[in-house]
Formats: sequence, structure tokens, C-alpha cells
Amino acid sequence: MITQAWKYHKLPILLSFLSLILYWVFAYSLDRSDFSTLLGLYTVLFCLFYIIVQKAKTDFWLLGLLAILLRLIFIPVIPNLSQDFYRFIWDGRLLLEGLNPYLTTPESFINIGQLAIVPQAQELYNGMGTLNGSHFTNYPPINQLCFTIAAIFANKSIVESAIVFRILIILADIGTLIYGKKLLQRLGLPIHNVFWYILNPFIIIEMTGNLHFESVMLFFVVWSLYLLHKGKWFWSAVILGISVSVKLLPLLLLPLFFQWFMSKGDPFKKTHFRSSYHFQLRSLPAGRQVRESIPTLLKNARQLTLFYLVTLGTVALTFVPFLTGEFAQNFGATIALWFQKFEFNASIYYLIRWYGYQTTGWNIIADVGPKLPLIVIGIILLLTFFRKNGNFIAMITAMLFGIFIYFLLSTTVHPWYAATPLILCVFTRYRFPVIWSFTIMFSYSAYSTNGFHENLWLVAVEYFVVIGYFVWEVVAFKRGKHLAFFG
Repeated sequence: MITQAWKYHKLPILLSFLSLILYWVFAYSLDRSDFSTLLGLYTVLFCLFYIIVQKAKTDFWLLGLLAILLRLIFIPVIPNLSQDFYRFIWDGRLLLEGLNPYLTTPESFINIGQLAIVPQAQELYNGMGTLNGSHFTNYPPINQLCFTIAAIFANKSIVESAIVFRILIILADIGTLIYGKKLLQRLGLPIHNVFWYILNPFIIIEMTGNLHFESVMLFFVVWSLYLLHKGKWFWSAVILGISVSVKLLPLLLLPLFFQWFMSKGDPFKKTHFRSSYHFQLRSLPAGRQVRESIPTLLKNARQLTLFYLVTLGTVALTFVPFLTGEFAQNFGATIALWFQKFEFNASIYYLIRWYGYQTTGWNIIADVGPKLPLIVIGIILLLTFFRKNGNFIAMITAMLFGIFIYFLLSTTVHPWYAATPLILCVFTRYRFPVIWSFTIMFSYSAYSTNGFHENLWLVAVEYFVVIGYFVWEVVAFKRGKHLAFFG
């Protein structure tokens, strides 16, 4: 097997060895404030990734083995681009002590000198920073379970806690690889598509390297979609609920299941109603055909309703152990901060903010921020009812568009957020999130030795490129063109 791989894939194997070396440099030598080195290394890694996938796309096992090996490089390393994992460790150790992490902030214990509350309390607080340490946690219960697992196995060591997190994330990525391959096969799409996610340096660095749990959330999303395509809607709903309890983002996807459920069985097969619920009297079949289609529609509506109830019920059950009078207030207040206080790497919002400064003279985030999610919900409902989402790929494409629009209208877009559109795109013909997985790394220019300061020109380039590529893809596909850059 090894001899055959070398015989047919010499170039990808050689480039893989080079990638291993560069990932080692990235993991062990890079400082976040050295943006030029960061971008240079990442650019080379991204180019190598593209060539490797294109040249070895027919060898699933070679690419899968490489994906695992690249992740193992990061095993004993403290993340060098993010400090969020310190808060993960804090929450897990607090839970292990029998304390509800949603009711207190790390700062509240540090300020009263209660450093024995968790092992290495001062080190963890210093690592997470005052901004993170002064707010209540916003990580849902299944995410907290991951934090607690690390506390169980590594309650005295920050490095060992990071290793446990990393193992969980790598296992999640392996799960995504397995179920992503299976779903692609069921959809009749090339199975190598999954490597635009799994082998992407963005995913390897941000998830395995920087310990962001989007990987775990997305594993459950992909597993849920696979189960749904197999017709196992109940377990699909349970798994989707678990994904929401890792990160809340999949809640936005729920409306977009509507057409797929309601189209099952093709109740109006002989009409234009088949793929869209644009109601037109002239398209209705007459008399008996309508009466015969009603039971199918009612059955589909019942199944859709149960799917929603099981999903939301699963989410609710995971929160039950933490429910107190203060929980909802603290958790809601922390979520609200993302729309009313925090700003980072935004696109459309920054244009709105600039307009606000021109007209009012001050930052209007407190007024505009809470309205943007309402606009997103409105757009998702438009995608739900007015876009043709009757087949599975069309449904996932609508999810991709909805999530992308959500991030375009967000006030805060951290690099790892792009993982969700990236995984969704592999089950569609769109590849603009792959482009974004490169340009979003421009956001790290904000971190320098002189402190935090965003380079808005680079932010503009980031979004100009990805939005431009998105528009190009939409126009090209409408004209029936085939784009082979990520074939």
C-alpha cells in the first residue's frame, strides 16, 4: 500500500512532508504578534493543501492519514493564537468542584482572593485575560461537558488539559471525516470534497491548534444530516440538539428544514408545487388528486413538528442541571454582549458603524447591534419559504447562504467562525468559504506588540475577495458554467 502510494502520489507525499515541517514551525515557533510570518507560513500551507488535495483526490486513505498526522503535531502545544482555552479549563474545573459555571465569573473569585476555588486559578485568570474573566460563561452544556472531561483527566496541569481538549477535537474531526464521506456518497458527490474541510490549514490550526470546539459542533451537524438523509429523523433531531448544546449557532438552521420535510413523497408531483411552496391556484391538481395529497402533507407536517420538538427538547434537557433563577439572566446578558458591545472583523456592520459616526458622531452599536439578528432571521425565513430547497443539496445550500449572511451582518466574526460555512459548502457546489478560510486569517493583523488595533484595509480586502468570489460563483452557476478550481 505504501509502495503504491509512493508510485502514484510522489508529489503529494513530498509536499506532505514539507507541510509537516511548516506546521511544526507554526505550532512551536510562531508568535501571534508576528503577523507577517504568520501570513507567510499560512499562505504556503494553504497552497500546499490545495495542491495535495487536487493531486491525491483519488486516494482517500492517503489524505485521511495525512489529516491525522498534521493534527498530531499540535498535541503537546499551548495554543499560540487564542487564549480562550484558559476559560474552558476554568469552567471544567469549576464544574468538577460541583459549582455552576453560569452563576459566577472568574474575576469575582480573583478579586476576593479565593484562589483555591480551582487549581491554578491565578494562572488561568492571567491566561484568559480580564475581558474574558469579567464575563459570565456563554458555553452551552455539552461544551461544558468537554471542559469537565479535561478537568477529570488533567485537573492539575494546563498543558495536560490542552492535550485532552485536543484529543476530543481530533476525534470529532475524524467523525466528520467518516460521516462526511458517507453523506457525500449518498448525495452522489465526490468524496474528496470532505478534504476541503478536513485538510484545510484553517481547520487544523484553528480547531486542533487553537482548541475551538466548532469542530465538535460540526461533527454533530454532519452526523445529524447523514441520519436525516437516511430517514432516521428522530435520531437526527437528537444529534442536532446536541450540536446546539455545543454551540448555539445550529439553531439558525432549523427553519431551513421546512421544505425538505414538506416535499417528501412529492405530494404534488405533477405540478409546479413539487419543489417550491409558492402557492398558485392554476398549479393545483383538481378534486381527487388534491384530496389524496392532503394525508401526505399532514404526515410531513407532523414529522417536521416532531423533528423541531425533539431537537429543542434535547437542547432543553442538557440545560436542566444548570437552571436557576440567575442562569437565564447571566447567560442572556453574556449572549447580548456579542451584539451590543463587541466588535471584531465585521463587514456590513462596519459600514453601518461608519455611517453612524458620520451622522451621529458616536458608535451606534448599542442601537444597531440588537436589530441585526432580527434582519438575519427575516432573511432566513425568506430563504425558507421563497427559495427552492426541496432536495437535500438545495437545503444545505440554503443553510450555507443563511449562515454566511448571518456572519456578514454580525458585529463580531472571529476566524474560527468560518468553519461552519466551510463544512456546509463541501456538500454543495459552492466553494467561496474555502476562499474565506484563507482571507479570514488577515484578521490576525489586529494583534501586535503594541496592542490590539484592527487594520480595516485588510478587513476590507478579506471581505471584498470572499464576497466577490461568492457573487462570481452565483452568476456562473446561474449561467450553467462549471468552475473547476476546487473540483
